[in-house]
Amino acid sequence: MTYDELAELAAESREKQQQYKYCLRVCMAAGCLSQHSDSIKAALEDEVKAQGRDHEIQIKGVGCLGLCAAGPLVAVEPDNVLYEKVQAEDAPALIASIGKEPISELRCDEKMPFFSRQTKIVLENSGVIDPESLEDYLNADGYKGLYRVLTEMSPSEVIDEIMESGLRGRGGAGYPTGLKWATVAKASGDVKYVICNGDEGDPGAFMDRSVLESDPYRILEGMTIAGYAVGSNRGYVYVRAEYPLAIDRLKLALRQAKRNNLLGENILGTGFDFNLEIRLGAGAYVCGEETALMGSIEGHRGTPRPRPPYPADHGLWGQPTLINNVETYANIAPIIRNGSAWFSSIGTESSKGTKVFALAGQVKNTGLIEVPMGISLREIVEVIGGGTTGSGEFKAVQTGGPTGGCIPAEYLDVPVDYSSLTRLGSIMGSGGMIIMDKTSSMVDVAKYFMEFCKSESCGKCIPCRVGTAQMYGLLDKISKGQATMADLDLLEQLCDLVRNASLCGLGGSAPNPIMSTLKYFRSEYLEKIIDAPVLEPAAE
Repeated sequence: MTYDELAELAAESREKQQQYKYCLRVCMAAGCLSQHSDSIKAALEDEVKAQGRDHEIQIKGVGCLGLCAAGPLVAVEPDNVLYEKVQAEDAPALIASIGKEPISELRCDEKMPFFSRQTKIVLENSGVIDPESLEDYLNADGYKGLYRVLTEMSPSEVIDEIMESGLRGRGGAGYPTGLKWATVAKASGDVKYVICNGDEGDPGAFMDRSVLESDPYRILEGMTIAGYAVGSNRGYVYVRAEYPLAIDRLKLALRQAKRNNLLGENILGTGFDFNLEIRLGAGAYVCGEETALMGSIEGHRGTPRPRPPYPADHGLWGQPTLINNVETYANIAPIIRNGSAWFSSIGTESSKGTKVFALAGQVKNTGLIEVPMGISLREIVEVIGGGTTGSGEFKAVQTGGPTGGCIPAEYLDVPVDYSSLTRLGSIMGSGGMIIMDKTSSMVDVAKYFMEFCKSESCGKCIPCRVGTAQMYGLLDKISKGQATMADLDLLEQLCDLVRNASLCGLGGSAPNPIMSTLKYFRSEYLEKIIDAPVLEPAAE
């Protein structure tokens, strides 16, 4: 199939949708599905027919609408009305209200800061298009970036565009994407591979899962562009098996892309070949580390390898390999379509573009957001997130997953970018953000995350395997009020040892929750230690 034929296919679909006067978009992402949004969609479809309005009202299943705290969500277009906590029994009244006065009891404020303060690039199609429809993706400028790349740009020009955009890897480390692509492109090898790291294992994180569920073609397009740029004809999407909905939609997208000449041989008649396969992970957190991930794809137990050599030179099956995460690939097509200058105009000098975050914990507006780099933590937590739940006062926000750090209230005005978070003893990570109020014990928080790291350690290197277990044991002792100052001193020594002697990033960053809570909430540790010195109250 040629690009012109694809455009005709999209036009036909667009004409059919334009026949409807109204469109009801029902969230069919995992969060709302867990609250039976599929039954709501079925009830709305039945009710549209029962009221004789199926000629003017379209019911469409879409991806994540973002505000998970208010789900199940239903959006009405073009009226720009959003309904929250919808139930199947609301279908008759909801359909009857279309074109009339909205149902005030169900209405969600679509102008609230949670929506109005976001800047969407990665999530621009989430909650808008049907993730199972190639035609919907094409009508949202899908594959325009790939077609431009294959017909107008050389591989080096593509890499230059990505490099000039300032895009950095969104998997946590923040390595410049264009530089990584250039390294793989220059590497010598008969075969090169492109891998998408969708092994999202952080507690409270659901960014990659939502993107894969809501806009799977976007990832396929980004990976295909990457394949062309670095000289690869084969790729793998590595997704953890605990994401069944994302896997099903990815498989459907792969089939439709191959059927319509968007994957496989001679893509769109341009002579470029690129094939993709899905590989499922068994849930090991360490397989989010790129060398462990490659080992898993190769059929081995997922354990990290020493670096160098780096994957760009010696990766999957010993060949040059490009690895980026889901959010990174989701940025590629928009950059190609709109230009590097457009993307680099968003964000800060050193951190360009936007970042997707999953808000979780003791915050009112739990859900998925996308904001410009450089936004303050305060705006995310208090304005977009709506502040803490109940009457609890904000205490800390944990960024960067289980190996990130806890940032206290006095640093809420710090901008969210790679360097600022690192200076505070935390990391950007993949985008999980857990908010805690004054009821949270920071010793217990550190203990929880250390238990996770201990359980998820692959055991290959002694500092991580033994060190995380010993640190957990000391935290448990402190939390029970059985520790001494010598135990606290040993804990700090272990943090330094594990951080500097571990083989991979899991062990190297596992001490972060302990170190950050000791730095900002040391008094909570001292309160639980038997022979801790008595702290004199500050003079008035």
